[in-house]
Amino acid sequence: MVPMIIAGDIGGTKTVLALFETAGEDLRCVREATFPSLEYHSLEAVVDEFLSATARPTLTGACFGVAGPVESGQARLTNLPWLLDEEHLAKALQAPRVRLLNDLEAAAFGMLFLAPTDFEVLQPGKAGVRGDIAVIAPGTGLGEALLHFDGKQYHAIPSEGGHADFAPRTDDEIVLLRHLRTALGGHVSYERILSGAGIGNLYRSLRNEATTREPPWLAEQIGSGDPNAAISAAALANRDPVCVQTLRMFCAVLGAEAGNLALKGLTTGGVIIGGGIAPKILPALKEGSFLAALADKGRFSDWAKNLPVRVALDPRAPLIGAGRYLVSSAIHPGARA
Repeated sequence: MVPMIIAGDIGGTKTVLALFETAGEDLRCVREATFPSLEYHSLEAVVDEFLSATARPTLTGACFGVAGPVESGQARLTNLPWLLDEEHLAKALQAPRVRLLNDLEAAAFGMLFLAPTDFEVLQPGKAGVRGDIAVIAPGTGLGEALLHFDGKQYHAIPSEGGHADFAPRTDDEIVLLRHLRTALGGHVSYERILSGAGIGNLYRSLRNEATTREPPWLAEQIGSGDPNAAISAAALANRDPVCVQTLRMFCAVLGAEAGNLALKGLTTGGVIIGGGIAPKILPALKEGSFLAALADKGRFSDWAKNLPVRVALDPRAPLIGAGRYLVSSAIHPGARA
């Protein structure tokens, strides 16, 4: 019987599961499916439906990247009312080993297994540098992690840096901070801006300050569908100046925080932008405000300009990372990504 594992990417919007056949550290995806997270009361319910689609396999293990901090084998998701527990999941799945990883820990590890063609280069930086790497990923929330290089291999280090205080750099960003402090009733984190909902937060702040009224066609799109997608599409098509300004400011704040993470980790190996938003707004990321803000680091500006900066185009990085982590730790017991 071929050993099989489940890997998962568990987020506030969707849960992606994959069944892999394993041979040593090699993985072969047998089946993959996506589920709307909020329609299920637990991860166990999602996995049960996933496994019930075919003859139930015998599992040797499972690993899930989850959008929240993992402590002592447990995780309560930030944007989803689920409590996950490794021991409970192991019993429910009838699997001898279950591991929970922070989703950005899994994503960062997964980046190491993507092909060069799975990245879009925004800034080439110095060639051939192997060092620590900053990973920042705006999606439903904002994830941040580091890849630490010990001289031989990389180790993924999770964080909840997306919930750190937003630090405005410009007069417009100060106005944004004041608007969000009022709207949110206090603390404003980077995630409140650098996420799907953050695009809407940015737009509403800028629209309040605009001298022009919202076009009827845009109001209809915002009201009838995904407002953040409507705003981004209008910006990329240059159909509304406030939407254009929204996406430009989003890219600038993302660049500034990516540079902050690079400085804090001294990531000479560069920066990777992950998550679901970045591949959809590549033209805006290339427009200039992102790299300008990333490099706006005073005495460390020249250092920041030499960092390799890439966008990960494959959304399956967390799934790949979870699967790879499990087979790696099985071969090297106690190993960390």
